[in-house]
Amino acid sequence: MTLLPSAVLLCVPFVYASLSSLNNTSPHILDASNCPSCNTRSLWDILLSCGLTLFACTWTAVHPNIPGMDEGKIAITSRRLFIMAMALIAPELMITWATRQFFSARWTITHGFFAWMGGFMLYVDGMPRATLTPDELLEFVRRGSVDMPVITEAEMEDRSKGDGLSKGIAILQLVWFVAQLVARYIQNLPITLLEIDTLAVAALTCIPYALWWKKPKDVGRPYIVHLKATAAPPGQLRYEKFSHISRSYYRRIRGHIIYPFVCLMGIAVDPSPRAARSRRVPSLGGYDRGFVFKFDHNGGPLTRYRVGKIVLLIGCFSGMVFGGIHCLGWNHFSTAMQSTLWRTTSLLVICAPVVISLDTLSFMHRRRPLMMIFGFLPGHIAALIYITARITLIVLIILSLQSLPTGVYDTVAWTRFIPHL
Repeated sequence: MTLLPSAVLLCVPFVYASLSSLNNTSPHILDASNCPSCNTRSLWDILLSCGLTLFACTWTAVHPNIPGMDEGKIAITSRRLFIMAMALIAPELMITWATRQFFSARWTITHGFFAWMGGFMLYVDGMPRATLTPDELLEFVRRGSVDMPVITEAEMEDRSKGDGLSKGIAILQLVWFVAQLVARYIQNLPITLLEIDTLAVAALTCIPYALWWKKPKDVGRPYIVHLKATAAPPGQLRYEKFSHISRSYYRRIRGHIIYPFVCLMGIAVDPSPRAARSRRVPSLGGYDRGFVFKFDHNGGPLTRYRVGKIVLLIGCFSGMVFGGIHCLGWNHFSTAMQSTLWRTTSLLVICAPVVISLDTLSFMHRRRPLMMIFGFLPGHIAALIYITARITLIVLIILSLQSLPTGVYDTVAWTRFIPHL
C-alpha cells in the first residue's frame, strides 16, 4: 500500500526540521538520540524498525519466476526489486497472484510451481525455443515429441535458493515487530501510523508467503527439454505471443502502469514483448487461465468460474483486512480533520472491496452488468475510491510524522512482563 519506507525517508529531513515549530517543542525533547542512556527511541529507530520489517517480509516472501537465460544480474535484480515494490503498493494483488499460481499447480505442488514459473525450456535443434507451460509439455510428451522430464522434488529444491535460515530471520523480525506493538498497547504507549501501516503490509505479505511455501525460490536456470529430431516443428507456443494489452499499450506510459496490475489480477497472462524476447514467463504471470486442474471432494473438476470466485473473494477479503488493521489508528491524531480523514479512508478501504466483489460476482452470474452509475460499473467506481483512499492513507502517514506525541518515543519496559518479587 505504501511508498514506504522510501517515501518516508525522503520526507524525514522536512519532518525533523518542522518539529521545532510544532507546539513550541524542540526536537531534542522528542528525539532522544543525544541521550543514549534514556529509555527512549528516536524517529530514525522507528523508521529503521519499519523498514527492516517491510524488507524482510517482501524480500523473503516474493518467489519470482525463472528469469530469461540470457538476462544479466542487473535485469534480474531490478525485476526482483520491482516485484518487492509491488508487494508494498498492492499486497492484496500479490495474494491474488500467489493464489492463482497455487491453484494452477499440478503434479505435486512443487512440480506444478516449477512448471508454471518457467521451469521447462524447449530446445529445437540445440537452440532454445520457448518456455513450456505444463499443458504444452504434457502434449509434447503424449505425442512422443519429447521425453518426459525426470526431475525429482529434491532436485528442484536443490535448485532453489530459499533456505530455512533466511525464512527464519524474516519470521523472527516480524514476530519481534508484532511483539513490540502488542507490548506498547498493553503499556498504553502510543503507536505511530507508520507502524500500523507496516503491520498491515506485513500481515498481508504472510499470505502469499504461505501459498508459495512449496514454490522453489530464485531458481536461475530452467530444465532443458529437447525436441526429438523425428518430431514435427511446433507451432506458436503460449509464451511466444504478446498479451493483447501489451501489444496495444506497451509502448505508451499507461501501458507500463496498467500491465503489472492486470497481470496480478489475472486479466493478462501472456508475456510482454520483453518477456517474449527473453523466452521467459511474465514476471507477474505464471498461472493458468483456465483453472481446471484441481478437483472437489466428489472428484469433479473445479471450473474456471468456481476457482475465479475463490480468487476474487480472497483478494477482496485481503483488502478488507488491510483496511481493518488501519482502523487501529482510529484515535491517533491531534487534529479533528486528520482524524476524520483517517477514519473515513480506513472504512472506505474496508467497504470498497465488498462492492467490487458483489459487482463482479453479479457480472459472472449474468454475463452482463446488473446496473450502471453515470456510465460506469459500481465495481469500477469502488476501485477508484479504493485507490484514492489508499493514496490518502499514505499522505496522512507522512504528515503524522511531523507531530508525533512524546509518548511515541518511550520504549517498552520489558521488565514488567518478567515475574518478580
